[in-house]
Amino acid sequence: MDTRLLEILVCPVCKGPLENRKATAELVCKGCKLAYPVKDGIPVMLEDEARQLAPEEY
Repeated sequence: MDTRLLEILVCPVCKGPLENRKATAELVCKGCKLAYPVKDGIPVMLEDEARQLAPEEY
C-alpha cells in the first residue's frame, strides 16, 4: 500500500489515525476498535465492512 495514501487516510467513524497491519491486511483504528480490510491493495473504508477488534488486538 502506498505510504502517501496511509498518511492521509483516517478512520471514517472518528477521524482518528489508522495503523497499517500488513500481516492481517487491515487498517486498524485503536480509538473505535475497528479493523478495515485491505483487498488487493485497496482499503475498504466502510464501517459496515469493518470488523470489531478483540480485546487482545488493541
